[in-house]
Amino acid sequence: MSESRSAAVRADDAPDIREGMGLFERYLSVWVALAIVAGIALGQFAPGVPETLSRFEYAQVSIPVAILIWAMIFPMMVQIDFSSILGVGRQPKGLVITTTVNWLIKPFTMFAIAWFFLMVVFAPLIPEELAREYLAGAILLGAAPCTAMVFVWSYLTRGDAAYTLVQVSVNDIIMLFAFAPIVVFLLGISDIAVPWDTVALSVFLYIVIPLGAGYLTRIMLIKRRGIEWFDNVFMKRLAPVTPIGLILTLILLFAFQGEVILNNPLHIVLIAIPLIIQTFLIFFIAYGWAKAWRVPHNVAAPGAMIGASNFFELAVAAAIALFGLQSGAALATVVGVLVEVPLMLALVRIANRTRNHFPAAQTAPAGG
Repeated sequence: MSESRSAAVRADDAPDIREGMGLFERYLSVWVALAIVAGIALGQFAPGVPETLSRFEYAQVSIPVAILIWAMIFPMMVQIDFSSILGVGRQPKGLVITTTVNWLIKPFTMFAIAWFFLMVVFAPLIPEELAREYLAGAILLGAAPCTAMVFVWSYLTRGDAAYTLVQVSVNDIIMLFAFAPIVVFLLGISDIAVPWDTVALSVFLYIVIPLGAGYLTRIMLIKRRGIEWFDNVFMKRLAPVTPIGLILTLILLFAFQGEVILNNPLHIVLIAIPLIIQTFLIFFIAYGWAKAWRVPHNVAAPGAMIGASNFFELAVAAAIALFGLQSGAALATVVGVLVEVPLMLALVRIANRTRNHFPAAQTAPAGG
């Protein structure tokens, strides 16, 4: 096949990004940048607003922020169909790669890369105490592999949607048990002390509650109204809740972070560097492993995307719960939000251009 024909096939195979992503997802980095500006302006010109909201706390948890974070996470959790796990036996290699990379490799490479850059390379530019807070935010990102946006990346790489759902569902179950121990361990070896009960509370508030509520809501609505109404009516009505919750959370966070940003704008760039390196590294580890194992492209590409991207809503929530709205950890997690979409779209293009290096796609349903 000639080079021109090969390129044409690739172009035909890859869905248009505008077709696969909504307005919010397509310009996520722009919305985050606008939220930064709006939040800093709010903190500078109306400081009474964040000060008033900060008083509404219970057990060191900001009630307004908790509500906004639930608004972000619940629409993602309600999509998860745990019955899809019955299809776990199909393409077991894909699931082995995803779970191994997400939980035995990614958190530790994130820690190593972030520690090297933030604590060693950038030591002359960032005060040590602040660098440790940024490192904590990177650790939280590394321990939270992606959940919702993976469905977008799967679509854009012509992934097997049913099998992507299997991968995400298994990933969410593991997250219930693995997130807290990994976070506590990596923060501990970073000399960042956090009490177990605070981490456990974060897991309960921001994983267990929304996951349980999402599952029950899904079961009840499908039983009463049917799967077609659930997918085509309820989910479309619920879709705007996540972006609204995310943007309002970021505005509030940057209302508290305004002074840090204005005094240290270079820090955003410095935080982004290890996050970018980590994203590409994890993608190529999973993607290369899948190629070596001859996993079909429609399983390999979404599997690599799950590890490369982050469940940044959970990371932001945990950073705020553990370290506070004004912490460097919270800022680092938001930098993760800022860089994620451009990076992932670059990886989508790489995956689409290398599709012909993988075995033919398998399109059989995942079962269940």
